Amino acid sequence: MGRVHHVRGWKLTLAQRAELLERFPPRYAEAIADHVTFKPGPEDAPMPEADHCLLVGRADDGEGVEAMVVSIAGGTRRPDGSTWHITWSLGEGRRAKESNDVIAKQGWEPVEGDIRIALTAQDWSWED
Repeated sequence: MGRVHHVRGWKLTLAQRAELLERFPPRYAEAIADHVTFKPGPEDAPMPEADHCLLVGRADDGEGVEAMVVSIAGGTRRPDGSTWHITWSLGEGRRAKESNDVIAKQGWEPVEGDIRIALTAQDWSWED
């Protein structure tokens, strides 16, 4: 039995996920593209009330981690100091949590257009 991880954040709808994956084809074999993770930060900040976000940028390390940067409640900064994002796709041996490091290390490139993504607040778990 592995470690259980609990996450709080927002999920994308399946229909919108499919539409976005068609518009922005994943660069790596494993398409994730299904949620934005909330991390409260040192002050235990509450999760913002949000029914949507705006897709504003893209980051890719060229080695197996691709992420889309989003704006929630008017900004891209999470309360923990990192950047709101959706892990988009992963190459072999890469993990979703590496998106944070890629964005912090190399930044992100803006994408064109006003791309609004519907969000549903949820808590979920998985075991590894």
